[in-house]
Amino acid sequence: MDLNQIHNVYFIGIGGIGMSALARYFKSIGKNVAGYDRTSTQLTDELKKNGIRVHFNDSIALIDLPFLNKSNTLVVVTPAVPKEHFQWNYFIKNGFVVKKRAEVLGIITKGTYCFAVAGTHGKTTTSSILGHVLYESKVDVTAFLGGIVEGYNSNVIGEGKTVTVAEADEFDRSFLHLHPNMACVTSMDADHLDIYGDSTAIEASFTEFANKVEDKTKLFVTKDLPLKGVTVGVENGSDYNAVNIRVKNGWYVFDAETPSGKITDIRFALPGRHNLTNALMALAMAKTYGVVDNDIKAALESFKGVKRRFSYQVKKPDMVYIDDYAHHPTEIDAVHQAVTELYPDKKVLAIFQPHLFSRTRDFIDGFAKSLSAFKNIVLLDIYPARELPIEGVTSKWLLDKIENPNKKLISKKDVIPFLRITDADVVITIGAGDIGEMVPEIKKVLDEKN
Repeated sequence: MDLNQIHNVYFIGIGGIGMSALARYFKSIGKNVAGYDRTSTQLTDELKKNGIRVHFNDSIALIDLPFLNKSNTLVVVTPAVPKEHFQWNYFIKNGFVVKKRAEVLGIITKGTYCFAVAGTHGKTTTSSILGHVLYESKVDVTAFLGGIVEGYNSNVIGEGKTVTVAEADEFDRSFLHLHPNMACVTSMDADHLDIYGDSTAIEASFTEFANKVEDKTKLFVTKDLPLKGVTVGVENGSDYNAVNIRVKNGWYVFDAETPSGKITDIRFALPGRHNLTNALMALAMAKTYGVVDNDIKAALESFKGVKRRFSYQVKKPDMVYIDDYAHHPTEIDAVHQAVTELYPDKKVLAIFQPHLFSRTRDFIDGFAKSLSAFKNIVLLDIYPARELPIEGVTSKWLLDKIENPNKKLISKKDVIPFLRITDADVVITIGAGDIGEMVPEIKKVLDEKN
C-alpha cells in the first residue's frame, strides 16, 4: 500500500489513544483527516482543535464527501468497534481499503529505522522516555505513543522521516504487524485473556514478536523474562543495571552499569522502582543506537512524565492528588510501592475503577490482594469499554474479597461529594476507564481544600 496515493484518512474510533496518535500524524503530513467515536472526550476535543472533524453518531450520512472516494481514501478501524457498526460495514461492502490501526502503524514504520517497545506493563512510559531521549538528542524521529506526554501535550513526539518509535501493543496480537530494527519487552504478565485464553498463548505471542529482531544485541528484556536478549534491571546484575540508587529532593539519582562502562549520577523524576526499569530500558536502546551518554543523561533529567502515569495533579504540603492508568494487579502493586515510598506517614486514599468485566473476572484474586495493600480503598462500578456485563462479575464481588475494613463502593456521581469530606492527605485515582475524564473536577475540589 502506497500512502503517497492516499489523500483522505477516516478513523472509526478516532478518540482512542493509539488511533488519535495516527490521526495527528496524518494531519501533520497534510492528509485530510476525520473520524467517528462513540463519545466526546478530552482527546477528541484536542483533535478538533487541530482541525480534525470528529462526530459521535454512527451514521453514513455524516461521512464527508471526500472520504467517499475509495480510490484515495484509507479507513482505519480500532478492534474495539462492534462488528455491526454501520460506517465500518459501509466501507467494507463498498470495497474501501480498511486497515486496523496496527497494520497502518506497520506500514508507516516499515521504511524507517523502527524501535518497538512491547510489554503488558510499562510500554507507554518506556516508549515516551525513548521518544523524548531521541528527540532531545536531535535524532530524526517520530514516536507514536499510547499516552499524552507531559511537556508535549501530545501522543506524538517529533516529525522525523527516518526513525520511528512505536508502542507495540499485544492486544489482538497487534504488535506482530511491526517490523522492528530494535525492540524491548518490559513484561509478559497474563492479560487480555479474553483474546489469548491463557498465559501460555500470551508468552508465545511475545516470543513471536521478539523473534522479529534477528540480532539479539538489539533486543532488550527484563531479566526475569524467558527471552534471549540483552538484560535490563534494577540492582539485579543485568547487562544494563541501575545501582547506587538514592532519593534526593524528590528525584531518583542512580548510576547505570552498561556493557561499555558506568554512567554516574543520572537524575530521573518519575517515582517507583518500575520507572527506573523503564528509564534504563530507554537508556539501553538509545545508547545502542549511538546516542552519547551526556545527551541521554540530560534527556532523562528533563523528562516530565506521561499523563495518567503516576501523574501529579495537586502537590502541596497538606494535599497530594495523583492519577494513574493502572488497570492490572501488577500495575496497582507498582503504584502502591511508589506512593508508600514517597508518603510513608500520610493517610492515602485510593479510588479504583475496574476496567472490563473479563479482566475483573480473570484477575479477581490478584486485584483483591493488590487493593488490600492500601489502607483506604474506594471502588467504582466496572467500566465495560467494549464488553457486555458478565453475570456475577461486579465491583461488589471484588469489594467483598478485599481484606481491608476501610473499603467502600460508591457511584461515580458520589465521588466529588465524598472527596469534599475525606481527611486523606494523599488521594490517588486508578483505572483505565472514564475515571480519567473526572480528573479535572477532582483536581479542582482537592486543590481548594485546606
